[in-house]
Amino acid sequence: MSLAEIEQAKRDAVRARERFEHTLAAVQHRLHPTNLAEEAWDGVKDKGADLADNALQAVKKRPAVVSVALGAFALFLARAPLKRAVRSLISSGGDDEAGIDSAEAELSKANG
Repeated sequence: MSLAEIEQAKRDAVRARERFEHTLAAVQHRLHPTNLAEEAWDGVKDKGADLADNALQAVKKRPAVVSVALGAFALFLARAPLKRAVRSLISSGGDDEAGIDSAEAELSKANG
């Protein structure tokens, strides 16, 4: 091996080491916890925006179906207060004004 080839090999080794150090610095920067958290948050925001857009498109396509689904969900959430109100109406005799007032009080108490 000639002296020129040895010098060229040393220069190649120095350049390879510089490329490696540059790559290592870039990887360390990407793997820093702050940068990882930012990338994750950006991904969550993008996914959330996509889901919201898809939901909006579904509502625009079928507003009646969405309204029925939301109504059913609201009834599901309010099942306990509704059950108490119906029991109160039944136990007080049905059309008695006091029974209606107590049922309204039960509903307002359950709703806050």
